[in-house]
Amino acid sequence: MVFKIGFDNEKYLQEQSREILERVKMFNNKLYLEFGGKIMFDYHAARVLPGFDPNVKMRLLQMIKDDAEVIMCIYAGDIEKRKIRADFGVSYDADTMRTIDDFTDRGITVRAVVITRFNGQPAAEAFKNKLERRGMKVYTHSFTKGYPTDVDTIVSPEGYGKNAFIETEKPIVVVTGPGPGSGKFATCLSQLYHENQRGVKAGYAKFETFPIWSLPLKHLVNVAYESATCDLKDVNMMDNFHFEAYNKIAVNYNRDLEAFPLVKRIIEKITGQPSVYKSPTDMGVNRAGFGIIDDEAVQEASKQEIIRRYYRYACEYAMGIASEETAQRAEMIMKNIGAKPSDRLVSEYAKKAAFDAKSKEGKGNDGVFSGAAIELKNGEFVMGSNSPFLHAASAMILNAIKKLAGIPKEIPLIPDHIMEMIAHLKQNIFMRGNVSLDLEETLTAIAISAAFNPSAAFAMEKLKDLRGCEVHLTHIPTPGDEMGLRKLGLNVTSEPEFATTHLVNA
Repeated sequence: MVFKIGFDNEKYLQEQSREILERVKMFNNKLYLEFGGKIMFDYHAARVLPGFDPNVKMRLLQMIKDDAEVIMCIYAGDIEKRKIRADFGVSYDADTMRTIDDFTDRGITVRAVVITRFNGQPAAEAFKNKLERRGMKVYTHSFTKGYPTDVDTIVSPEGYGKNAFIETEKPIVVVTGPGPGSGKFATCLSQLYHENQRGVKAGYAKFETFPIWSLPLKHLVNVAYESATCDLKDVNMMDNFHFEAYNKIAVNYNRDLEAFPLVKRIIEKITGQPSVYKSPTDMGVNRAGFGIIDDEAVQEASKQEIIRRYYRYACEYAMGIASEETAQRAEMIMKNIGAKPSDRLVSEYAKKAAFDAKSKEGKGNDGVFSGAAIELKNGEFVMGSNSPFLHAASAMILNAIKKLAGIPKEIPLIPDHIMEMIAHLKQNIFMRGNVSLDLEETLTAIAISAAFNPSAAFAMEKLKDLRGCEVHLTHIPTPGDEMGLRKLGLNVTSEPEFATTHLVNA
């Protein structure tokens, strides 16, 4: 499938920045803007809106940085549990620090970090100490007394009033976090309470890309959002509050719709006046739908993302991470749009690679036949299978960069003596049974070969051309394969099968 652009970043930036600045004017030049989703590296958006810059939201903040500053939120329980951000394989606390660096490097002020629902968790306390000793202001907020039913207690000195007020200077305060449940919303309302106690009539708005309110309920972009949040059980729904107020159709999701009456009451209690918001959609500043320039390309990309999510949850279920209910929900969503796993063509090529390897008896060290395939940006497919010296993912990448570099497949990029020395290191020094190179090891070996082999050096430069390509493996990738594939920026799926009968998939 040849890549087609379906989204205009510049149009989106114009629409979105104008909407935010209009919202600031509504609230006496002080707006707390809750950022849902990822500010940096929003790869879900990039996959379902082809052409979407994964960092376009950071670009937007840079456009308004003279008027904006940031509060980072992280839930103490996520620190304690070492919750992992799946797309990077890093913990939420590490991602928070990385995000602070990203903001700082781009000249955007990070005012403070808030550890939410803090109850003395040792890991959260250590994280707080680490940040404070690096000069970062850190606040801790406990669970809000009275939440969610007792609005009088919530909006009182015993509720939001117990939280320390975070002093801010700029008109726009972006409140963000590493993932859902970080406590962004509660932090916004806590700040709103304190601002109003000080006579500042600040306001609240929500920046969230999905679901896209201006698209139909069953548009595949919105269905892809449901698929991506199977573990959260999010369901897209018509915003009945919006329809009743304006007689216009808008799409939102169940959690926002369920929470709206309570949110409206809390805001009205804080401000002492009727809310300007008549619906959850009103609260949002989301112009993503107006950046779509090729609906057909977007629909097809979203269909592929739904299939990817099916594979991902199936693998997470096999690994004990996701529940059976979550995996079944992802499968149901895929089937409801009339899609099937084989519609992800790269998966069929991966299976063919494994079948061909078995036919040739080119088995790996443990007798398992593994296949991998990549779809290049010109629509060509390149396959690879495992062998005594290479994982299937490694063979696939080597074959792909040879293809792009115009190097015949039979010419090795990594000399035999390097392969043999790495095998010796793994088997006789590290005392590991499996000597075949995973992808991360293979990439290092290519770099070594490039120092004295011009063909390897030329092929290595082609690794950059693989970013964003589609990849499928017939087995769940090992940690070394997964890390290598992630570093290359590939969209990876796999069958929910393990590459070995050993309990440690290495």
